[in-house]
Amino acid sequence: MTAAGVGAPERVLPVSPNWYCSRCSDTSADGSLFGFAARNNICLLVVGSAVPAFHGELVGHTERVSGFSFCHYPGQSNYCASSSDDGAVKIWNLQTMATVTEHTLHQNTISALHWSPQVKDLVVSGDEKGIVICYWYNRNDSQQFFPEPRTIFCLTCSPHHENLLAIGYKDGIVVIIDISRKGEVVHRLRGHDDEIHSLAWCPVLGEEGLSSRPEEGQEDAVDGCTSEEAAAVTKGCYLASGSKDQTIRVWSYTRSRAVMTLKLPFLKRRGGSIESAFKERLWLTVHWPRTQPTQIFSSCFGGELLQWDLAQPGKRKWVILGSSSEGQNHSRIVFNLSSLQSEGKELLLSISMDRDVKCWDLATLNCCWTMPSLGGFVYSLVFSPVDTGCLAIGVGDSMIRVWNTLSLSNPYDVKTFWQGIKSKVTALSWHPTKEGCLAFGTDDGKVGMYDTYSSKPPQISSSYHKKTVYTLAWGPPVPPLSFGGDGDRPSVTLYSCAGEGVIFQHNPWRLNGEAHDINKVIRETNSIKHKLPAHTEISWKPDGSILAIGNEDGSIEIFQAPELKLLCTIQQHHKLINALRWHHDHAAQPELSYMIASGSNNAVIYVHNIKNVIENSPEKPVTITEPFRTLAGHTAKITSLSWSPHHDGRLVSVSYDGTAEVWDVLKEEPLNNYRGHRGRLLCVQWSPVEADCIYTGADDFSVHKWVPAKQEYSRPPQGKKSIELEKKRSSALKLKAKKKKKPLGKVPLAPDISVNGGEDATETPLEENGLSDQEGEKEQEEPAERPSTEVHKDSPTCPPLACTPDIPKPPVSFRTPPVRKDHVKPGSDSSTKRKKPRSILPLSTSRDHRSKEELHQDCMRLATCLHSKDQEEDLPSPSGDHANLGLFTNRPALYRLMEAEGKSHLENGHPELFQQLMVWKGDLKGALQSAAERGELTDQLVALSPMGGYKAWVWTVEAFAKQLCFQEQYVKAASHLLSLHKVYEAVELLKSHGFFREAIAVAKTRLRPEDPVLKDLYTSWAAILEKDGHYSLAAKCYLGAASPYDAAKVLSTKGDPTSLKAAAELALIAGEKDLSVTFSFRCAQELLSAKNWVGAQEVLHQHESLLGHRLVFCLNELLHKSLLERNPVQNRSPPIPCYHSWAVRQDCSFIEMVTTIWQSIFGVQTAEQAQNMFEQLQAIQYPPATSNTPPRQLLFYISHKLTLALLSHQTASWEEAVKAILGAMSQSYDAGNFTLMQEICSIVLPRGCDYLREQLDSSDMQSLSAYRSLQAFVAYGQLYHLWWNLPGDSLAPQHPRLTSEVCSNEQSTLCCQSNCASAFSPAEGIHDTEARPGEFFPRRDNNGTSSETDSLANSSLLKERQALSRCGVLLSEEHAAVQSVQRDISRVQQTLADMIHQHRKNNLQQSASDEQDSEGKQLSLPSRSQKMNEVSEPVSLPDLTKRLTEANQKLAEFPTSIKDLPFPDVLECCLVMLHVGAQWAVDLDPELQEQCLHLLQKYKGTDIYEKACRKFFT
Repeated sequence: MTAAGVGAPERVLPVSPNWYCSRCSDTSADGSLFGFAARNNICLLVVGSAVPAFHGELVGHTERVSGFSFCHYPGQSNYCASSSDDGAVKIWNLQTMATVTEHTLHQNTISALHWSPQVKDLVVSGDEKGIVICYWYNRNDSQQFFPEPRTIFCLTCSPHHENLLAIGYKDGIVVIIDISRKGEVVHRLRGHDDEIHSLAWCPVLGEEGLSSRPEEGQEDAVDGCTSEEAAAVTKGCYLASGSKDQTIRVWSYTRSRAVMTLKLPFLKRRGGSIESAFKERLWLTVHWPRTQPTQIFSSCFGGELLQWDLAQPGKRKWVILGSSSEGQNHSRIVFNLSSLQSEGKELLLSISMDRDVKCWDLATLNCCWTMPSLGGFVYSLVFSPVDTGCLAIGVGDSMIRVWNTLSLSNPYDVKTFWQGIKSKVTALSWHPTKEGCLAFGTDDGKVGMYDTYSSKPPQISSSYHKKTVYTLAWGPPVPPLSFGGDGDRPSVTLYSCAGEGVIFQHNPWRLNGEAHDINKVIRETNSIKHKLPAHTEISWKPDGSILAIGNEDGSIEIFQAPELKLLCTIQQHHKLINALRWHHDHAAQPELSYMIASGSNNAVIYVHNIKNVIENSPEKPVTITEPFRTLAGHTAKITSLSWSPHHDGRLVSVSYDGTAEVWDVLKEEPLNNYRGHRGRLLCVQWSPVEADCIYTGADDFSVHKWVPAKQEYSRPPQGKKSIELEKKRSSALKLKAKKKKKPLGKVPLAPDISVNGGEDATETPLEENGLSDQEGEKEQEEPAERPSTEVHKDSPTCPPLACTPDIPKPPVSFRTPPVRKDHVKPGSDSSTKRKKPRSILPLSTSRDHRSKEELHQDCMRLATCLHSKDQEEDLPSPSGDHANLGLFTNRPALYRLMEAEGKSHLENGHPELFQQLMVWKGDLKGALQSAAERGELTDQLVALSPMGGYKAWVWTVEAFAKQLCFQEQYVKAASHLLSLHKVYEAVELLKSHGFFREAIAVAKTRLRPEDPVLKDLYTSWAAILEKDGHYSLAAKCYLGAASPYDAAKVLSTKGDPTSLKAAAELALIAGEKDLSVTFSFRCAQELLSAKNWVGAQEVLHQHESLLGHRLVFCLNELLHKSLLERNPVQNRSPPIPCYHSWAVRQDCSFIEMVTTIWQSIFGVQTAEQAQNMFEQLQAIQYPPATSNTPPRQLLFYISHKLTLALLSHQTASWEEAVKAILGAMSQSYDAGNFTLMQEICSIVLPRGCDYLREQLDSSDMQSLSAYRSLQAFVAYGQLYHLWWNLPGDSLAPQHPRLTSEVCSNEQSTLCCQSNCASAFSPAEGIHDTEARPGEFFPRRDNNGTSSETDSLANSSLLKERQALSRCGVLLSEEHAAVQSVQRDISRVQQTLADMIHQHRKNNLQQSASDEQDSEGKQLSLPSRSQKMNEVSEPVSLPDLTKRLTEANQKLAEFPTSIKDLPFPDVLECCLVMLHVGAQWAVDLDPELQEQCLHLLQKYKGTDIYEKACRKFFT
């Protein structure tokens, strides 16, 4: 198409730009043209700051255009390049609008294209497989590169170096290659996580001026492919990339990494926030203008455009374009940006998914103009009769455009309406008097009305058509809407005609009411009995007095309003009517207003003048067969007509031949022919304001405004199609005759369409916007083409499929008649239909297929038998050869025949046929009994059993149920029992065979709700489900049985947090509060095991009675967090802790922090509340800790004790606080976790426990004893700390493996005893240390390293001496005595246990003998202590009993306060204190040393040394 000249359109609404392409629009170097890919072509606009003008289209590709680029080399602005999904890259000359050259070197879909700005003939393209092709079209040379095996999304040539090319890939990698070095990768830039949508080089050289800092972690963002030579050749330059990961990165070429990362902002739209769909459907394009090297323009989520100032410091570097006024931005995502200079302004052009092309002034950042575009076929054009110049456009992209063609400020003032429209808009009609009221019809059969002056959604009629709406028309009401006064009914109603051939009358006042089919009125008024033809078109005379209806058979009926009396029928067309138009009623000659023009599926337009018929109003309908005028010239079907409102007898028509024709109707003369469209024309409107302007719409997705006087041609194009037309007309009869020979439905009908006078119009499905065309409009499905069931004799084109070929006749041979053989597909039903069913009387049938003589004899015998006086004498016997004659004689003979047939069926294994014969005989009971005995009852026999009476039916059903049970069809058997109202039997049958679900369904529907059977079903099924592990379903059963307690229990069986939480909630709903509390606490403990304190608190929060436990969990969380910060444990468990975000002061102690949170979060503020919580928690007792207690459980036990301590602290119960803290310390001690004990001591008692002594009553010995035990445990923790901080050459590292496993056998025991005796001997290990420096506890060498650090060591030794002095509280002789007695009792009890074990063992070994040992016989019992000493002494039971009694008596003499309260092992502490003093070279206090030696000598024992070794060396 040429740009300007004769025949060019005045104004065009073009096709929409393609979507999802990295570069499908560009601006020319001279700033005059803007081009964008639109379906298979390139649309060119003449742009500037003022209104754009349509320049033309580049037509040549056969599939979607995926890339477009102008040549920006100086002096070459009239060239451009394009790529397409058809695999071709074309070079275009804009002066000739033709292809210069092309190549098809790509084997895969082309995804990116760019014309190098440094080389005038170099076009670079990339495809989805990663192939890059450089094409020099002047010398027809090319090179192919394969830098990466990835999908290319975009590419761009450097504006500064002719050999550098940047490529963006689908997986987020950006690669820069040098095409002069065989595509060597210069840089591989990593940083994006998703598709690279766009790349842009900085327009100027150099890497200065950006307000940036090096990106952290970007040092290794580039793979080792940097070429130093390329960096030396090329001066530094920035590269910007936009990605689907919502970031823009600016890369430094010289540094090979990103220097700036820009994150897209989430801009809130008016009326709400960003939808998730916008984020998912992001397309991030970037553009770097030539005149603004420090600014980048980019798209955003919802269609906004952003200007990024790279030189601006701070985080916010962006400004929104068009923010000065509402509605300037795009409403959907933007795909491409390009800029140009025009009239001294820098302009930016953008294309978007909202189908608008916008131009922006970069100086003001405001929108200069908006160019709307269309995304589908243009089906309907209609001008408003009220708001003249307002053109409504119905488009196949499910939107309506309203174009104000008279706007002076904006020639493309278009409003878009899409709400409530779910399909193509195929019909439009303005209300004749109401401003802004627009009716529309859609492809899915809906009819609605829009108020174009409001933003409200449309009204949709509740009556839907079954097929596409063809036409809408406003006219006076007809019955029943015409009844009533003027104020009771609308003045005009809406009529809709659709593809099913029905015309509905809609009440515009009540669209939600039912629409009326006017066929009913036509039948009643005209007394029509026959079938009415399918209607395809409707048109009211402008004065509303006459209605014309076009039909599918080509007839046109003229009715008189409002009763719709049929005046005449026009029998002129022979094909479906597509267009009916009345002449306007303001002509100079009044008789012209009676003219009606019609167009159909043939190419001829007929004009009829029915003035005489209307004025005379004949009683009977008149048939008109001669036209007033005939307009012939089009070569394809007529789709629309429009009379000129400015002339008399001037008509414009559009056709599938791709042209529009202006006619002088009275002269039957063609005046002007418009050929500007590239497709089939679908609609036309003559401008009501401009006498010389016509608007046409076509399937090329565009609307053209053109002037008839400027057209070069006067008639439609003739040529090949017109010549073939006469041939087809002459052969039409032959074609129809041959068609009759072909079975219906075998050969599909092809449409009679053509495009641009010469090419077959059958196309592949059209594509739009980079995707498969949402219209999917094939010719067979085109709504504008009304369906026709006949082959048109005057069709312009006749594809081979439409012309049925002659079917060759088979040769005639002998007497075989000619037969046409039909091909039968294998497996079809034709063979089964020919097969005869099995005969129920096979014996009779076989006897009738004998020889002719035998059949004659049968006839003679039958005649003799029937005509003899005594028929009984000559009747055929059933066993004789003539039994088959019983079919033609009396009933007894027939019974005998049927008896013989039945025996034959049984012998041949067909009992069902035997039973059928018995039923025929009327012996139903016999048939039922026989079938029941054989177990061959069927549904058919059961259905027939009521014929034998009620008892027979009951007996049959019961027998059939038993038979079904034997066949394991229990559900079916239960159904038959239900038919007898045996509900309990049916339920029991289903239950006994495991069909509980079915049994419950039967019981609930047939029994009373309180029936115990139903509850028994639920409980029985629940027990089985619980056994199989289906706890949720079992819980449902218990709920159905009204046992919520059992439901909650079974739901908690699994024990996981989810199940326990559900069980707790269920119990709470059911009123089982105590059970709910139990499950909630268990659930919280499980969540605590997973370190989920937040979830645990949520579960406990449901019950007020668990407030005390919530305090425990709170303290446990804070304690765990404190321990984690101190990091006492190296091996951390996998779960990530889930803490609360409680605001706490960092400078407060642990106790203050916990107390503050209790008061602010849990509301524990008064002493009374604290006392209640204390009493609640004190009643809960946990088992004592052991070495096998898990750390998390141990920490929870400790948390419980500490919670009691803090509550006692709040209530000033200091005795209880001391006991609780002591309990926490003893739990750690009993578990052997001394590190935890030490950490808890430092957390809870950071300043020691002396302040507690001041709060206690001096007269209360129990509280003072508890305090001394607590003080001892605090000192024990300090002693433990000293032990693990011994000098590096001490004994501790030399014995790291002295565990219980090492000392398990006798040899190890001796070794351990020897070592322990040497290490902890009071005589040798303390006094003789200097004499034996080489023993286990050597002194440090004074000549070694320590001599250099004496000054530093003195202060350390002083601190250690003070620490050892504070450990004197551990040397309690009372506790040492108690512990010694307790050890004696433990040894005796162990000996007794060993004796009992040995006695049982001997009894088992000597069970066969009768000898029994006397009660006082001495046994040799190898006790554990004896094994350790390898001594076997005989011991008797009385001796052991005596020793045990004495020890218990000694223990009873001690005070209860000393016996009951825990205390560290005194002798163990003595050994450790002596050893630590020796290792640190600290002189112990003589009293302490003497006290340690005294206690060791008084309560000594080898097992003490072994225990100390086992504990402190591990």
